[in-house]
Amino acid sequence: MLVSIESVAAYGIDAFRLEIEVNVTYGQLPNTVIIGLPDTAVKESRDRVKAAIKNSGYKFPVKHITINLAPADIKKEGPVFELPIAVGILIGTEQIKSTKLSDYAIIGELALDGKLRPVKGALSMAMKCLDDGRKGLILPYENAMEAAVVEGISVIPVQNLVEAVGFLTGKLDIDPYSINLDKIFTGNDNYGFDFTDVKGQEHVKRALTIAAAGNHNVLMIGPPGSGKTMIAQRIPTIMPKLTRQESLETTKIYSVVGLINKNQSVMTTRPFRTPHHAISSAGLVGGGTIPRPGEISLAHHGVLFLDELPEFDRKTLESLRQPLESNTITIARASTSITYPAKLMLICSMNPCPCGYYGDQKRVCRCTPYKIENYMSKISGPLLDRIDIHVDVPAVQYSDLVSASIGETSADIRARVVLARNVQEKRFKEYRYKTNAHMSSRILKTHCKLECESESLLNQAMIELGLSARGYTKIIKVARTIADIDLSDIIKVEHISEALQYRRLDRNFIE
Repeated sequence: MLVSIESVAAYGIDAFRLEIEVNVTYGQLPNTVIIGLPDTAVKESRDRVKAAIKNSGYKFPVKHITINLAPADIKKEGPVFELPIAVGILIGTEQIKSTKLSDYAIIGELALDGKLRPVKGALSMAMKCLDDGRKGLILPYENAMEAAVVEGISVIPVQNLVEAVGFLTGKLDIDPYSINLDKIFTGNDNYGFDFTDVKGQEHVKRALTIAAAGNHNVLMIGPPGSGKTMIAQRIPTIMPKLTRQESLETTKIYSVVGLINKNQSVMTTRPFRTPHHAISSAGLVGGGTIPRPGEISLAHHGVLFLDELPEFDRKTLESLRQPLESNTITIARASTSITYPAKLMLICSMNPCPCGYYGDQKRVCRCTPYKIENYMSKISGPLLDRIDIHVDVPAVQYSDLVSASIGETSADIRARVVLARNVQEKRFKEYRYKTNAHMSSRILKTHCKLECESESLLNQAMIELGLSARGYTKIIKVARTIADIDLSDIIKVEHISEALQYRRLDRNFIE
């Protein structure tokens, strides 16, 4: 008997419709064969499905069973197909009958006792079911909260094979899982950090306010213990709150890599990723036989923090150049090519020299000019060109550490950032980008009008600093953001002057 079961599977961060055909044949040697480009985990499903069926009180047929996963030209991975395969076998051997198969897609990993384990990518799969016009999705209970974010389909949570069979045969009523999205997004963005914890460093806070307002990349340069990491951790707290669309885009990425907590339905805070400097290129940009998202995609709509930038492998750092320009990363393999989103704010930190104390007023630097030059050369010019703001982070003064005064809160800084973002949103309402950092060169002159004095100052800086064309546009974009914070339509000389101060590494590093 031939049975067709509807399912879905993740591919990249999206999902595709999957048809599972189960054919039970009499008169041949007993065997179970899975075809349709299955990986090792899918092939191992045969034994798990067999044990789950028997331990759930059903009979596993001593027949020849052929299981086809269609479309056959896409590589299938993971144990997500085990529940629909088990259901198909039970229907194919006429142990159960169901009239609901055409309405629901089925996903789930089976334990040997018939219980269901959560799967990766439930959110993308639920979205695909909605697009295909499915009535609902039957899935493990632990994935229900995540899938229920998608409005318009019935999410049916089941805890084991028996419950799934009971629902499909009409013997068990299961209410669709529902959540209140408004409640989830109301007051649920606590990061646990605040800028009031940062003592002193007012000029650094100013630079990061500008960066958050225009979504600019930042490089912080300072001695050990000056607070670079502490400051970086608090940058998401001054960025605008995640919109629902941004939240869903970010959640899809975390869902397919299995980083969604079972008590969490969607991401409500901006991601903050801080990979170790020993990370590989594949770990940073993504990769694998079937490509998986890397750290730059996990930082989508959030912050990617690279601490001790020169300690990273240079080839690994160079892989950032294309994603920083296009906000996407394409991973090509012989059989496939997958594009992941990578719209992020890059925050980097480094010491001014190998010992960390070059330019420090109280500690003596023991590095030779050659060592300093060699240290700085670990970061390529093209990568530095893609970092909008370079800011010095000096050691914190004792008077600032013991001061009882309370600085601005993250909420106060975020308010200014949001005002500037609103200005940019109106400016770019006809374009696909929403912030100054992503403004194309084609419309730069349209929205970045300079005063005569501003043009003269910028021209002088180009000659003296030897700025590249990209460095030139970065300065204008940062100046545009400063003007937006000041609610000024025209980029004034003071805006250009401040933007030039944030090109620390365009000036001679060794004086």
